[in-house]
This record gives sequence, structure tokens and C-alpha cells, in this order.
Amino acid sequence: MPVTRRKSVVCDVDGVLVGGHHPIVVQSMTNTDTADAASTVQQTIALAKAGSELVRVTVNHDKAAQAVPEFVAAVRDAGVTVPIVGDFHYNGHLLLKKYPDCARALAKYRINPGNVDIGKQKEDNFRTMIECAIEYGKPVRIGVNWGSLDQNLLTRMMDENAKLAEPKDAPEVMREAIVVSALRSAEAAERFGLPHDRIILSAKVSNVQDLTAVYESLAARCDYPLHLGLTEAGMGTKGVVASAAALGILLQQGIGDTIRVSLTPRPGGDRTEEVRVSQQILQSLDLRSFTPQVTACPGCGRTTSTFFQEMAEEIQNYLRDQMPVWRETHTGVEDLKVAVMGCVVNGPGESKHAHLGISLPGTFEEPKAPVYVDGRLLRTLKGDHIVAEFITILNEYIESNYTRQTASVS
Repeated sequence: MPVTRRKSVVCDVDGVLVGGHHPIVVQSMTNTDTADAASTVQQTIALAKAGSELVRVTVNHDKAAQAVPEFVAAVRDAGVTVPIVGDFHYNGHLLLKKYPDCARALAKYRINPGNVDIGKQKEDNFRTMIECAIEYGKPVRIGVNWGSLDQNLLTRMMDENAKLAEPKDAPEVMREAIVVSALRSAEAAERFGLPHDRIILSAKVSNVQDLTAVYESLAARCDYPLHLGLTEAGMGTKGVVASAAALGILLQQGIGDTIRVSLTPRPGGDRTEEVRVSQQILQSLDLRSFTPQVTACPGCGRTTSTFFQEMAEEIQNYLRDQMPVWRETHTGVEDLKVAVMGCVVNGPGESKHAHLGISLPGTFEEPKAPVYVDGRLLRTLKGDHIVAEFITILNEYIESNYTRQTASVS
């Protein structure tokens, strides 16, 4: 059943359209020291090639701000056009004013209203950042985070709640304070002159149920594009599962215009993993397609051989490795579905549901592997070259079904 997207205005982030009925945008963030331009360039390019459509970088001190124009230029020189977003906390008002080349080079500013005016009764620092965005024609993401929520606002709302005849519980007040902070900050930004369609909101927490409650409330009360993400999602399986659970609930309701999966990488780990997880969440919900999908059974006592597992992994890696080339030459190949099954129980049936499928022989089964193409048996493979022969069939299918037609020259 198709998901009906929530209606929102459209925000243009240097050519990437966020909101409305435009595709949900995948974004990521570097974890390099931005002052180290070479490392930041390398990671930005890697994230963009993995499929990140916006890349955010930390701008937290003078050297980082000074490095931004250099590294943005180097990314562009490498032929990568991904918009670069600046992440500002505490001193963003100073850096944007002091380094106008940095302010110009960035495609968008991310402002956290909870720490841009700490201890101040007025919104002077926030206003300065908004005025920079207006001057340089940049959109802004107002990103509230419960780890850095405006404590003056929270205290005031807690005090008001305590005076009620039937006070709400503290977590409910906290959730409401997050939503109010985002909405009031957006109202202030517009009051200072930032156009309505130059604002994106986010309201991040690290608990699945709290996140869904906050975004459901926020979505019902505004038409700004919303950036989704479970903040501090964690490492490995915990981070992947928690993010998928939270984002899946919201995306299925049509809430969310851009997403990030904030995984903690292992030491020396691959930062691009969070991009692939974001893509897989969207593709699993049939909201976008990024790469051909491989369906494979989990294995059981009927599949004591590891051959089908090895083949499934080899096919998955082959598809992923080929996608950068296919994306440029084969329209629609990201929708391809491949099934690699380990025995006869569900193998033929699952193979028929895929564009291409192969059912490998399980324990005590006849040593042959039927191959199905578009639901029909094409041929049966045998012997020691099943993987290579199946890849040949796969390539032939892609060439005949997804090759981009070039206009003929008369």
C-alpha cells in the first residue's frame, strides 16, 4: 500500500529539493576534524559516492571555518557536487560573521537553538546566524536535541505544568518542550526575515517511542520539511535496529523529508555504513530504490552447505560494486530483485517473485540449480561454475532490460 506523504513546503538546498513530494533525502555527517581539509575532503567524497545527498561538517572553531572554503573547492574539483552543510553550536554567530567565505561556501546552516543563546534572555546570537543565512541566501535547519534543550524553556514549562490541577508527567512535558522549541525558533527566524521555505526542522531524541511522539506532534503543527534521525543511535546492531524501528514508524505515516542514521562507527570503521542503512530503510519501505536487492533464506538443517550463503554474499557484493557504473548507464537497475535460495522448499517460489532467482540444492537434493527469469524457468545450472554462470545471466538480463537508450544521430 503506497505511503501518503505529509504535505510540506519545499526547501532548496543548493539544488537538492527537500520536502513536498520530492524523494526523501539521505544525508550523513563527517567525523573528521574539519580543520584537516584533506581528511574531510576524502570522507565527504566517500559519503557522497556511497549515496549521501547532503553532507554535514562540524564548524566549531576558527581553523575549521577557515578550512571550509578550501575543502569545498577541493570536493568540487573532484567532480562531486554534494551540498555541504555547516553544523554550528555555541559560537556559530561569531564564525559566520568573522569568516564570510565560510558562510558563502556552505549550502545550509544547522543551528541548535538550545545552545546558541545559552544563559541569554534575548535571541541575539540566533538572530545573527539567521541574518547571515538571509545575507548569503542559505536555508537553515533548526535542530533541537533533547541533550541540549533550552533549559530556560524547559524549566518554565515544568513550572507551569506543576501548577496545573492535573499535571502531566515529566517526559510528556519534555517532549512538548522539544516541539515548542523547534516551532518558536522557526517563528523567530521568520520574524527576523528568513523565508518560510528556507527552514527545515528536526527534533531529535535517542529513544524510539519518544522520537515518534515528538515527530507526530511536530508534523501535525507545521508544514516545514522535517529531518528525521534517532540521535546517538549507538553502535552496530543496536543503532541499526533502533533507527530502523523509529524511522520506519514515522516514514510509514508519511512523516519525514530527509533522514540520517547516526551510527557510532567502530574504531577505524566505515563511516559510509550509515548511508547504506538509511538507503536500506527507505528501500525496504518501497519509498526509494538505490541498489538491486538480494533475497536470501536464513538457512536451516536442509542447507548444511555454506555454498548458498557464499553465493548470496558474492552476488550482493557484485551488485553493490557494479552500481556506480550501472547508475550512469542503466536506467532503473536499482529496482532489480534477485533471489538466492538454499533449498527446494521456498526456493522456486521465491525465485519466481524476483526478476532473477536461483534455487541451490540443499542437503540430499539433486545437485542442480534451476534459474528463473521473470517468473519462468530459464535453465538449470550444474557443476563448479554456478556462480559465474549465474552472474553471466544477471549481466545479460541487465543489458537487455535496463540499458539506457542513447538518441541516434542522423
